[in-house]
Amino acid sequence: MTQSTPTPTPTPAPAPAEGRGMIASAGEGLLSVAREVFGGVEATDARVAVTLGLAAVVVVGGVFFLPRIVHVVGQLLTRVAFDRDLLPEETKGYDYLLAESLVVRTIQVTLAVGAVVAGLFVWGYAEAAAEVARLLGTAAPTAGRIAITLLLIAGALVGADVLEGKMQEFADESTLINRHQQGIAFQVIRVSLLIAVGLTVLSVWNFQLDGLLVGAGFLGIVVGIAAQQTLSSLIAGFVIMFSRPFELGDWVEISNVEGVVTNITIINTRLRTAWGDTVVLPNDQVSNATVTNHTEQNRLRLSVDVGVDYSTELETARELALTAINEAEKVKPVPAPQVLPKAFGDSAVVLECRFWIDNPSARTRALATAEVVQSIKQHYQAEGVKIPFPQRELAGRAEEGGFRVREERPEPPAEANGETPPAEVVERDD
Repeated sequence: MTQSTPTPTPTPAPAPAEGRGMIASAGEGLLSVAREVFGGVEATDARVAVTLGLAAVVVVGGVFFLPRIVHVVGQLLTRVAFDRDLLPEETKGYDYLLAESLVVRTIQVTLAVGAVVAGLFVWGYAEAAAEVARLLGTAAPTAGRIAITLLLIAGALVGADVLEGKMQEFADESTLINRHQQGIAFQVIRVSLLIAVGLTVLSVWNFQLDGLLVGAGFLGIVVGIAAQQTLSSLIAGFVIMFSRPFELGDWVEISNVEGVVTNITIINTRLRTAWGDTVVLPNDQVSNATVTNHTEQNRLRLSVDVGVDYSTELETARELALTAINEAEKVKPVPAPQVLPKAFGDSAVVLECRFWIDNPSARTRALATAEVVQSIKQHYQAEGVKIPFPQRELAGRAEEGGFRVREERPEPPAEANGETPPAEVVERDD
């Protein structure tokens, strides 16, 4: 009785990737064609002639005719794809010479490599030619990925240039966005575009993005918890950018800090005070604070208080103050200055002098106030209007008999002053 031994089932070889299988099939077909065409050439003269013919094809076709053909085809494709009214002018006028030269160089290198492989077949080095072809077939997918990566990067750069041009055009024609907001928006769009292109490139190179996205999610949670203040300032920066409570160069007051806005970032806002200091305020603090913009209306009302003696005629004092204010150079004539009685002070009747200035700033405010004070002082002094200094008068009530001078008290005895009285001398007759 014979025992049959089971025949082991052969393990199937792993199927190649679809892309590599197609490239391998195409390579095998080209090798077969080259072997049939050039493998039958055995005479030396014939081999030399074929080699010279291949070199002539590479030189003449690749150097003289190929660039012209690519240029003509590129012009036709550009006219068909981009000659439309809905496309932006930046795209229509874009220079594609770099892309044309890249295509020309790629085809020239391909022709040269093909001529070398054909030459190997002509001179009887079929095995070497086949090995070179296999190496090229293996490197073809990598070369394809490199080409796709370069095309994606070039497309991202071209798209960024087009977006920048359209945003610049929109900013020039509209008052809804200023140059600073335009710069920040463009940087955000550019970063988003580069991130999208980067993820696409990783996909082209067969990187597994699932783990990367999960890790990025956990990292985002950790960063969000650790940098709450920074993220709050970041969000507040975008709110300030689009709400536009102030712009660069405005004279503002934020959280009792007064100065000129010198820089606005997505994290903080910088002010330059009148003393030359730079104050950095986090954007979350700015968004929660009361912001006073002194330059938005391009004018500012100031006021100066001046006191006149109670015996002075108020109408005369008002007219003199108005005349003095109107003579000040930095005061606007419209709206007209005003002088109004404000309060009864301890030593004077207080008049409030109101006036307006153009192009307000800390320096202009200080100079205008000093000019008004000096002018009022000169006019009052010339007309004899008294600006009393703080004083206090004491008076007794009539029902109490007014002030009374106390009588001079007699000098106290010596004992009251703590002095020892002189010793009494007693005379005795013995």
